[in-house]
Amino acid sequence: MEKYYIVDSSILSDSVSRVAEAQKLLKSGAAKNISEAVKAVDISRGTFYKYKDLVFLNENTHKNDRHALISFMIEHKSGLLAEVLQIISESDANILTINQNIPINNMANVSVSMDIKNLNIPMDTLILRIKELKQVSNFQLIGME
Repeated sequence: MEKYYIVDSSILSDSVSRVAEAQKLLKSGAAKNISEAVKAVDISRGTFYKYKDLVFLNENTHKNDRHALISFMIEHKSGLLAEVLQIISESDANILTINQNIPINNMANVSVSMDIKNLNIPMDTLILRIKELKQVSNFQLIGME
């Protein structure tokens, strides 16, 4: 099971902090592409790709504004998406958006954004409950703020 920690940036390696800065440049549009972003923060593309899916920049100081974005693949089976949404609902997360692509090869990509300020279980427990569904695969926590 994956564990997530919130840590002060002062304990992180310089590379991890720079990856977060590169992500911030990309997100804000200050850097047009990854090459531009890594050059601006003085790291290699290899370093960026090594950590990019593991570093989540959290500069949110408003405790009332907590959001998460998840993505996963589900089998094209009646009621399966409803089952995932029920798990989310039972955790007291408020679903903000749901995007589902058409099924190809009997699998559909789904992304869900949620307000998690009232979450009644740890985020990793919610993730584990969704991952336990046999017809759900390629689960990713895209980001949290």
